[in-house]
Amino acid sequence: MQWSDEGVILSVRAHGETAAIAEVFTRENGRHLGLVHGGRSRRMRPVLQMGNHIEATWKARLADHLGGFRVELRTGYAASVLDDPAALAGLMSLATLLRLLPERDPHPSLFEVTLFVLDQMSDVTVWPALMVRWEMALLAEFGFGLDLATCAVTGSTENLVFVSPKSGRAVCAEAAEPYADKLLALPGFLVAGGGRSLAGNDLIDGLRLTGYFLEHRVLAPRELMMPEPRERMIAALQV
Repeated sequence: MQWSDEGVILSVRAHGETAAIAEVFTRENGRHLGLVHGGRSRRMRPVLQMGNHIEATWKARLADHLGGFRVELRTGYAASVLDDPAALAGLMSLATLLRLLPERDPHPSLFEVTLFVLDQMSDVTVWPALMVRWEMALLAEFGFGLDLATCAVTGSTENLVFVSPKSGRAVCAEAAEPYADKLLALPGFLVAGGGRSLAGNDLIDGLRLTGYFLEHRVLAPRELMMPEPRERMIAALQV
């Protein structure tokens, strides 16, 4: 069995003296593992870095075998963020969260969004807001998409400022008034069709919003904690 695809490196671990096992999020074949012969060599180490965009050919005798990867670098995103603690933590958080996807289950739309975010990681004015939208896309792939188009109570599209932690739906200010302290803030830049730019605490509110649903809908059922790189990303962005 053999296929070729493009992918993003999610993790690498040593295998034996010279080989490595790479975990790759591919466009058409989903999250996939494979053995890279010589993966710990001086030539391959810069290629097998978390977040790098690669071309990969996977080959195995049977479909359920680990198989082997032959990889070539397309874009070295890891090297571009080494001097930016927030972006580096963001890249690591993205890769760590992608590892939660089912193995060998394709998510081509999420792959496209992932590449778009990685391509903007050198621009601090752009990537943090894109990271919030990427986490929303990830939640949707897990079946927990947020509905931010209309108020869950009135159906209104106006003055949407909160999100229900139970339903993941937007709530307008008027309907939320009696229990606003129990709702999550909805930053304006996430409101469907709002077209608003970032303001005030919008970015952190956005990360808190997606973080709540990641923690309660995706991580907690698996008895997992929020990835430490995500916490470092938020801390770095608040400085």
